Amino acid sequence: MAVARYLVVAVAAAGLLATGPGMASAAPSAVAVSRFDDGSFEYPTAPANSFTTVTAGQSIGPWKVSAGGVDLIGAGFWQAAEGDQSVDLNATQPGAVAQTFTTVVGRTYTVTYALAANPEGGAAVKTGKVLVDGQNFQDFSFDSTGKTRAAMGYVQRQVTFVANAPTTTLGFASTLPGAYGPVIDDVRVTASSPCSCNP
Repeated sequence: MAVARYLVVAVAAAGLLATGPGMASAAPSAVAVSRFDDGSFEYPTAPANSFTTVTAGQSIGPWKVSAGGVDLIGAGFWQAAEGDQSVDLNATQPGAVAQTFTTVVGRTYTVTYALAANPEGGAAVKTGKVLVDGQNFQDFSFDSTGKTRAAMGYVQRQVTFVANAPTTTLGFASTLPGAYGPVIDDVRVTASSPCSCNP
């Protein structure tokens, strides 16, 4: 299993610890962590060659399921973009996941993520959106035609935002009804470096 990639944010609150792994039932209110963590959805571990359905109010490591239900896909069920696991944003209904982490006000952040879709059924084109603090920052779609579990056809997407608070909540939500939704993996957040230029 690959080591999860994360961002350490250099702010006064950097001493805060990330929330521990686990899929505990928790209140929907998110608690900020000092780094963006587990963008590959590697913990907790879902059953190999299967998946675990996670519903609103529950957690996938530092991620909270904020609406509906999602499937945490275990190793071997289908191709992951990075590591062993990924998330189908539709369980039996459209779902959403979100993570809140510490940011620096005024700094620009870039989010990259791998996008694919459940090839097993439903509409060929799966749709969703990237949310920053609950606002839609990007619509996305993926055509699953010709894709298979062994060849998911991941593509990389990118979105940027400027932090306007000491914490930011990054989310991904399906806009497709029913099951067989868009799949996300390998989410990364990087911050622009403060300018050290001479005037």
